[in-house]
Amino acid sequence: MAIEYKKNQAVFSDVVSVDEAESLLDWLQNRSNPKLDLSRCSHLHPANLQVLIAAKIQIAVWPKDENLRAWLKTVL
Repeated sequence: MAIEYKKNQAVFSDVVSVDEAESLLDWLQNRSNPKLDLSRCSHLHPANLQVLIAAKIQIAVWPKDENLRAWLKTVL
């Protein structure tokens, strides 16, 4: 699984596909102050990006990949 869910933090790893979007939305809706660790994320499907934009979630750790980090910081 590309997203590891902890108590109040989701850790994204490698390629986060469209298949993850529904579980991500469900997890976010059931947390009061969720945070994301994107440090190991190398690709984020647009469906997941839409969920993150709508949730206005706090990013605890940005991706290590410079291009992905720059792109996500612009969008989020």
